[in-house]
Amino acid sequence: MPVIEPGDPALKALKGLHLWHGDLSSCSQRVRITLDEKGLEWQSHPISIPDNEHATPEYQAINPDGLVPAFVHDGVVMIESKDIIQYLDSAFPKPPLTPDGAEGRARLQKWIDRADTGQSDLKLLSHEFLFRPRKTMTPEDVDDFAAAHQNKELVSFIREWQSADMLSADKIVAAVDRTHAYFQELDGALRQGGPWIMGAQFTLAEAAWMPNVHRMWLMDWPLERYPNLAAWFERAQARPSFISGLADWEPAGVAKRFQDYVAERGADAGIHVRNFGALAA
Repeated sequence: MPVIEPGDPALKALKGLHLWHGDLSSCSQRVRITLDEKGLEWQSHPISIPDNEHATPEYQAINPDGLVPAFVHDGVVMIESKDIIQYLDSAFPKPPLTPDGAEGRARLQKWIDRADTGQSDLKLLSHEFLFRPRKTMTPEDVDDFAAAHQNKELVSFIREWQSADMLSADKIVAAVDRTHAYFQELDGALRQGGPWIMGAQFTLAEAAWMPNVHRMWLMDWPLERYPNLAAWFERAQARPSFISGLADWEPAGVAKRFQDYVAERGADAGIHVRNFGALAA
């Protein structure tokens, strides 16, 4: 079980399930979906990413990477979402979200790892295609964030995103190509089985991929090019855990604001990569 030693010793005294999470964080979403699929009671500790609450000393004493989520169960601290959801399925085995047998567990691990590997591309594309209108940090703000935040990889990304040159077209296209390849692979797996990624059973693969596909849907990714994945996403959206673990946490009107920006961006000839239409072909 991958656990960490927290900087805040008070965490060891906590009883029950505690989750520090962000409303739009895809990694937080997969943990909330899993908690809700399990029907578990948990203590919510919201962290506002726009307000840089993840850069405070108090939060970095919980998660030294300064990322969300962070999770505590009876004093045991975990900070990687893929580890958290697998821990939850092991600690609370009903209903099971892992198939029986070594072969099934290996296939499930592959899909969880795929979703986790895609997080860096999801972050890059989200900041370019959804969060770009929020580019309001001054150079001084960026310096303050860098001084406060221990995660140098995140600091480097924020500096690049907030720079005058923004994220390069080459990086955007590469992220799109990798995402397209993952979606093709998912579509093929669903074509062979279904209705879920692992077949008849709803598993942690759904919890891992539902937030990622939803995020790309918000960016107007052409899901119709993957008919089996599109049908899977419709089924996933109807799942109660999708509503309670993801949709209910989205700020009011955020989907429309994102969609309005995507449409505006698509009409702006001055933007180096306007949409996914040609890139995901």
